[in-house]
Amino acid sequence: MSLKDNFNRATKMFHVAPGEAPDLAARDPAWAGDEDRSEKKRKKQAGKILEDSVEELAELQELLYASDTWSVLVVLQALDAAGKDGAIKHVMSGVNPQGVEVTSFKEPSSEDLDHTFLWRCMKKLPERGRIGIFNRSYYEEVLIVRVHPDLIEAQRIPNVHAEDQTWHDRFDDINAFEKHLSRNGTKIVKIFLHVSKEEQKNRFLDRINRPDKHWKFASADIQERQYFDDYTKAYEEMITATSTEYAPWYVIPADNKWVSRAAVATILAGTIEQLDLNWPVVTDKQKKEIEVGRKKLEAE
Repeated sequence: MSLKDNFNRATKMFHVAPGEAPDLAARDPAWAGDEDRSEKKRKKQAGKILEDSVEELAELQELLYASDTWSVLVVLQALDAAGKDGAIKHVMSGVNPQGVEVTSFKEPSSEDLDHTFLWRCMKKLPERGRIGIFNRSYYEEVLIVRVHPDLIEAQRIPNVHAEDQTWHDRFDDINAFEKHLSRNGTKIVKIFLHVSKEEQKNRFLDRINRPDKHWKFASADIQERQYFDDYTKAYEEMITATSTEYAPWYVIPADNKWVSRAAVATILAGTIEQLDLNWPVVTDKQKKEIEVGRKKLEAE
């Protein structure tokens, strides 16, 4: 199938329409394609989709840079061990690294906390012609801060406390921010990698049992597992409130990495293709300069 066909299929399956409540419990994180085909065949198909989408993405990224009209912001959110890093590595494997910037947002600094919750992300927005990937983002301010209310108190914002109105206000701020970006030439793609609690456990155990993965292990990740249901509830409300026409959310099953990587690549490439980008028009003056350059080189 063409990129357009794969993108339309992925949109139908994973896109969250504006105002839709995603009900994560009803979305199978272990979904792995049509069950009437063997897993081997499904893996092969997903691998081909990933390969083709990565190839398309490389060409589209060059066109994005040359056209110098749009930028693309990919917001990647997930619970721990859902495969964000792996998705970035595989999906962006064929793209010119000069055209992409990946920013991983960790615990905010004291300087970050002295500004609005959007400030540190604003500084990392992609410039025109480039792709920016946020590995976590300003959405943490309605996720981890909501699950751990003491964090918002530490922000010392006047009259802002861990209560429903605060989260609704932040949803409004985020929607207004993303609308502003969209109006000014930044295409936003938001992806939630939906991993099950059981698969998360298996991946944590894999990190513990394999010495070459010990560097990935963090005891804090294990502690956060006790809040799995709280995070799920926070994600559901957040996605419902912030999936818009100009900045849509996609909920992608992530228990099988070969599924999630193919889906992410297809959605990103398909989104850029929809921008209907064009190569810069060469003026008559430039054509003359090109011809002069050709003659000089051929005369050497």
